[in-house]
Amino acid sequence: MPDRPRIALIGMGASAATLTAEALEALRRARRVAGARRLLEALPPDVTRDRVPAVRAGEIWQAVRDVDRAAVLYSGDTGFYSGAAELLELLRGQEREAEVFPGLSSVQMLAARLGRPWQDWKLVSAHGRACDPVAAVCGGQPAFFLTGTGEGGPAALCRQLTAAGLGGLPVTVAEALAMDGERLFAGTAAQAAGRGFGPLAVLLAEPAFRLPARTPGWPDGTFVRAEGVPMTKQAVRAQVLAQLAVRPGETVWDVGAGTGSVSVELAYANGGAPVCAVECLPAACAVLEENRRRLGGWNIRVTAGTAPEALQGLPAPDAVLIGGTRGRLEPILDAILAANPAARVCLTAIALETLAAALAAFGARGMEPEVTQIAAAHAGGPGRLHLLRAENPVFILTAAKEKV
Repeated sequence: MPDRPRIALIGMGASAATLTAEALEALRRARRVAGARRLLEALPPDVTRDRVPAVRAGEIWQAVRDVDRAAVLYSGDTGFYSGAAELLELLRGQEREAEVFPGLSSVQMLAARLGRPWQDWKLVSAHGRACDPVAAVCGGQPAFFLTGTGEGGPAALCRQLTAAGLGGLPVTVAEALAMDGERLFAGTAAQAAGRGFGPLAVLLAEPAFRLPARTPGWPDGTFVRAEGVPMTKQAVRAQVLAQLAVRPGETVWDVGAGTGSVSVELAYANGGAPVCAVECLPAACAVLEENRRRLGGWNIRVTAGTAPEALQGLPAPDAVLIGGTRGRLEPILDAILAANPAARVCLTAIALETLAAALAAFGARGMEPEVTQIAAAHAGGPGRLHLLRAENPVFILTAAKEKV
């Protein structure tokens, strides 16, 4: 049986003007070309007129499977958030070989327009997929977004940045790169949030201010405090971070967040993913918000209210710290487990009565907590003698209903 011909997968870039010479030659050899209608209409006249509009991998396969010397056209580059990956997988299942011709991506073109290297940019797609722009800009790198329309458009992404307190963040929006009507907008996220942009646009956001990375257990003096607003101290905070073992990308709840000292450290530990800080005291919410902005905890979402009611509607947590319950531990645990039965839960307690109630509540829900007790003391004094001043011993209970 003769060898079946390869199918050419071609990255067009933005328009026919950005096709590489190699890709253009492959198109000229093709007897049929499939791809998005916009791309097919932009092809030069010396490419076959047998052009089939198709976008989904299955549709493309049906259009080209029986054609000798077929080509498939994609915008941008075949290796950068391209539908080429899905078609390549399908072709492998059909035992058909493919020849891939890369194209210029929008990230390359924008970097060229700005005269900047792009190797250190964080590359994100908001085109038809969930995207958290706040997390993207918290990594210390410029963040480049392939955008779409609606909630995935540049203005909508900038509205999310502005809502997080990053309205002053410098951004660049490029529309119709390498096409007629190309436009560049440079301004702030707040300014871009109020503008209209076309469907063929990309967004570059500069990195948000963040403190240098360090191990858990920041000095207590790092945080703003207020009279009557509790704060988890350094030694306990470091242990709590170790017990929760939060990984980048994990969503965390801090229930009874107080000054937000744990929330801020969690905001650095989870790589910019959401940290939902729930607090019922208005004075504590104000301090929490001040610490969040002053220390760059942009991914902290402050929720004012009493748990468990305030937990409704929050994104499902991977890990939860319970720092205060106001006597409502059991319904709080139920709300956590309803949101994610496999969530890791860490609870801090000072009173023996709280410890006993927590052990009973965990046990009633099939959770076997590990119990750690922390007792810290600090030396200091005005004279020659340095006397130890003890902090209240704290019990830390950590458990998960399901192993993760």
